[in-house]
Amino acid sequence: MQSERCVNVVGAGLAGLSAAVTLAERGVRCNLISSQPSDRAQSVLAEGGINAALDTMGENDSPAEHLADTLRGGCYLETESAVKNLTDHAPGIVERFVLLGAPLAKRDGKLLLRNFGGQKKKRTAYAGTGTGRVLMAALIDEARKYEAAGLIRRWDRHTLTALTTENGALRAAEVLDSYTGEALRFTGKTILCTGGPGGFFPGMTTGSAANTGDAGAAAFAAGAEFANLEMIQYHPTTVSVPGKRMLVSEAARGEGGRLFIQKDGKPFYFMEEAYPEYGNLAPRDVISREIFLRMRQSPGAAVFLDMTVLGEEVWREKLGGLRNELISYLGTDPKTEPVAVAPGIHYFMGGLRVTDSHETSVRGLFAAGEAACRYHGANRLGGNSMLGAIWGGSVAAQSAAAAAEPAQVEPLGVFPSEEAAPRLRQELKNVLLSGLGIVRDGASLSAALGALDAIAAQAANETDRRRLAFGRAMLESALIREESRGAHCRADFPETEEAFRRQTVAAFTEGEVRVTLGPKLKGA
Repeated sequence: MQSERCVNVVGAGLAGLSAAVTLAERGVRCNLISSQPSDRAQSVLAEGGINAALDTMGENDSPAEHLADTLRGGCYLETESAVKNLTDHAPGIVERFVLLGAPLAKRDGKLLLRNFGGQKKKRTAYAGTGTGRVLMAALIDEARKYEAAGLIRRWDRHTLTALTTENGALRAAEVLDSYTGEALRFTGKTILCTGGPGGFFPGMTTGSAANTGDAGAAAFAAGAEFANLEMIQYHPTTVSVPGKRMLVSEAARGEGGRLFIQKDGKPFYFMEEAYPEYGNLAPRDVISREIFLRMRQSPGAAVFLDMTVLGEEVWREKLGGLRNELISYLGTDPKTEPVAVAPGIHYFMGGLRVTDSHETSVRGLFAAGEAACRYHGANRLGGNSMLGAIWGGSVAAQSAAAAAEPAQVEPLGVFPSEEAAPRLRQELKNVLLSGLGIVRDGASLSAALGALDAIAAQAANETDRRRLAFGRAMLESALIREESRGAHCRADFPETEEAFRRQTVAAFTEGEVRVTLGPKLKGA
């Protein structure tokens, strides 16, 4: 039992750890609840780097340019004030990780920055292709200090099963001990840092296979609003490995890797011709769409990433980890042979709809990281995900700390784990993919919604029903947005329309999914 002021943080990746440390720094106790230990969180898999306008490369970069690139890359589907907070604080965030001992790449005492998609200047700090791993290690060590002081209590191997509400406010988070089956109720303010719904697309995402997406579905079932669920980022360069897609980091193109297809027996570098301003570093939605169209024009054709042009120093100091992974999983040495790549689902710009304070529509429930819809608009720039998770976790924690109250942990008994039926998971994935591909249209989305109704009879428990409702919200969000913007490309509505510069808002009300359009966003 606990009765002192305490905040619950669900998820122990970058957003969750950032929130926990921020709470502890303010003297507020924290229950850090996660289905996996932090060193197995999805954030560990993040490769390419973290963006900040540090201008250590002498290119006259600035937070204002970072702001402009982020807004433009996200197709202006985010408020300028929110993104400005992110980009203004980015240099301080990276500098703090240096002080915490994160071994980011340096030369002559200055941080090295690399090029990343959608940005004309070198802005991405990195540690080879293991940036997520080193940032997580630094935050884990920082959190341990507060664990020793009793300000952070870890609840590893505990899975969120439900959120209970009353009159629009959070009452408690219910979790299940994965080892013992014991159920617990955590009262008090709660921050969800549980990532996106990658588990709705098993085998098709670059994220952790342990992420089921059920935490988001539980929040949706509890009445929390979600925004922009149609905005799903396909990363243009992934390869298939058992159980998932493996990311071929954007860092490879940042260092000079080139995409091509075979044309008349010779490599044709299509991105350099189609988009000469950015070339192989165009925003991810642009490249994925271009690859999709090229492959549709030439069925059976392959797209390759040519990294054989990269120098020895690049492989030794910057991309050695990526090379080892490709050799290990594919038996292909990218130093000597081009790698066949294809788009894979990588990131969800949509998520829990949050305010500037990162509070959701359910009072007392906050969200950060990929679980929240904030900062990235219709398309996330590479290098902004870790930044957004760290900053968002901190903002959510500051807000929750200001409203923190006495909280308790109450035992509920021992219950069996309830999981979605494997057949339903697979069929739901197929239905969602049929409607939510790189290019969509009204007919395919309507057909997918019809197919969703057809598999509803398979729902055997509450987890199944929640997943079907959340899947419906994703499809209906895509159907209502009758335009093309960022990651949402409608073949039947190919233009970007000013009237649709607003969030789609999905809610589960009185047992039904309802999707509407939010107010018009202000700004450029």
